[in-house]
Amino acid sequence: MGPAIYVIAILGCGEADAACQPVAFAESRYENIEDCNRAAPAAVESNLDLAFPVVVAQCQKATQPISQSLFPNDVAMPEAGTLPAEQPRAKPRIDVRLASARG
Repeated sequence: MGPAIYVIAILGCGEADAACQPVAFAESRYENIEDCNRAAPAAVESNLDLAFPVVVAQCQKATQPISQSLFPNDVAMPEAGTLPAEQPRAKPRIDVRLASARG
């Protein structure tokens, strides 16, 4: 059996008693759990646009399905003041093209 490869599963969590759902996997692969855990915060940061109140990352072996239910109360939240300041988002560009009917 070869060395274990770890991946970062991105989970979206609702509120109250709803279990978190796997919504994506980060593309990177890691040879050990420590490197995976170090990369997890950046993976969460790049997935904050998901339609969930809480987004978390969970490192796991690439061959292992997410087997346990993770609930919002099980998620370790960062301490106050440890998140980077939110940057203002650019306004979406709207491209409107009018088609004229010729006839």
